[in-house]
Amino acid sequence: MTSIPLFPLNTVLYPDGYLPLQIFEVRYLDMIRNCITGEQPFGVVQLLAGAEVRKPGQQETLAPVGTLARVMDWAAPLSGLLQIKCMGTQRFRVLSSEQLKHGLWMAEIDMLAPDLPVPIPAEQQNVADALGALIRTLQEEKIPLDQMPLQPPYRLDESGWVANRWCELLSLTPLQKQLLLSQDNAVLRLELVQDVLADNGLLDN
Repeated sequence: MTSIPLFPLNTVLYPDGYLPLQIFEVRYLDMIRNCITGEQPFGVVQLLAGAEVRKPGQQETLAPVGTLARVMDWAAPLSGLLQIKCMGTQRFRVLSSEQLKHGLWMAEIDMLAPDLPVPIPAEQQNVADALGALIRTLQEEKIPLDQMPLQPPYRLDESGWVANRWCELLSLTPLQKQLLLSQDNAVLRLELVQDVLADNGLLDN
């Protein structure tokens, strides 16, 4: 069991996912500075109720499963503003959480097992092929790497990695994204993503 600071967001971060953030709230400025100095991760969890920017009297409800985020790069262009680039690492389950007086959430967590490097099943190869085609299109458009929604290495032969990248890219409901994050079986997660892609006509037959 581990204690970590939490950063509740209206989005879901998956392992190996890229997350750029602009930090301006005092509760998060101090937390991120401490994470940078101590080279420690923080936890990203989805907000089920409440807003990202704290308001008086607001009640926040947090999802039970999140992902650790590690700061890969940062800049402070203005006083009171941090721009950070983070990468998701490992999923965790929230055992208990507490909001401190200044608004920062702390949680006791258990780490969840990472996805095994399971090869793409033949039946889902079109899901990986479609993602590879999308990456090539973005590269051909000369989009700067730090603005790419997907960061290398591109592990197009791994079920979990391919499924997670589609989970980030697809227009899914918050509940769908959370359920997919909570799914321990990478191949099943990939199959569920395949169903969504097929329903939207995004896969070659």
